[in-house]
Amino acid sequence: MSEPSPTPVRRRRGRLLRFAGALVVLLAVAGYLGVQYLTGGVGAPRCKVVSGNGDGASYEFTPEQAVNAATISAVGTSRGMPERAVAIALATALQESGLRNIQHGDRDSLGLFQQRPSQGWGTEKQIMDPTYAAGVFYEHLAKVPGYSRLPLTVAAQRVQHSGFPQAYAKHEPDATLLAAALTGRAAATLTCQGRPAATTPAGGPAPVRAALARDFGRDVLQEAGATVDAAGSSAAPVSPASDSPVAPASSASPAAPAATEADRTVTVPVRGEGAATGAGTGTLRRGWELAHWAVANSSVLHIDRVSYAGREWTAGTAEGSWRTADDKSGPGAGEAAAEVRIVTGQ
Repeated sequence: MSEPSPTPVRRRRGRLLRFAGALVVLLAVAGYLGVQYLTGGVGAPRCKVVSGNGDGASYEFTPEQAVNAATISAVGTSRGMPERAVAIALATALQESGLRNIQHGDRDSLGLFQQRPSQGWGTEKQIMDPTYAAGVFYEHLAKVPGYSRLPLTVAAQRVQHSGFPQAYAKHEPDATLLAAALTGRAAATLTCQGRPAATTPAGGPAPVRAALARDFGRDVLQEAGATVDAAGSSAAPVSPASDSPVAPASSASPAAPAATEADRTVTVPVRGEGAATGAGTGTLRRGWELAHWAVANSSVLHIDRVSYAGREWTAGTAEGSWRTADDKSGPGAGEAAAEVRIVTGQ
């Protein structure tokens, strides 16, 4: 005997079950994609900062977040703000935007700190510039009496006037780790895989110099006496109309040979008392600040290697960890502590 035909009720029930199953699959896929967007994806390049106290604390984040965090820190230290101020700024940006320079928010809020043009924070264009946004945040923070002694949530709220002031507190541990590394106090604690993003342009010394001037101010190149190659040729001049170095006119023909490592290296001498011997604590801190900044920017600036104080970071490894430099012909201990070497990609 043949099987009886399914009744209309059974057919409807089967369609509903198939529809429900498809809906569950779609929701699962949507949830997975949402997590990947927020976390940067399982296979995405990663950055990590660990505690310099050996207590096992760590924080993982994306290259996009690393670039913004490095800018926030550099702008703060260039203004003479202490590490505590940098931690407050980083915790604020983590809460407001997830350290992403977003073009949307509550009402007309924009950027890393969700600043509002209608409230006098600046124009939309200014607020979407991370360097400007960080600078104006520090301007307001500096006006808060005793901010460095206040609880982080209180100091941040005095600047932000948020509807959820207690939300800043949960970001304090991660912001503290980032601030210790990016201000240079905790040496060799920030690492990135350093894989260049597919959408970033080709690298080279000129973009690195321009980014240094953008984040630390144009004096970082003049004050530090940055050079471009091992032979000691001078860095590109700085345009008086902007904070970015002016690239020299190129006379190379299309058939010019590939750039050597010396041509691809930005050497930033670290000035300060004790620099010649590596004995100056402040000098070492400044050097690690610059070295960690370079690692944080490695994906967007196509940085292959960073060396400082006898330690070296290399892009493309699983963890991108700092290792003892094994170049026996390289600079000695004192000389290595007196400069940061940034080697860019082709």
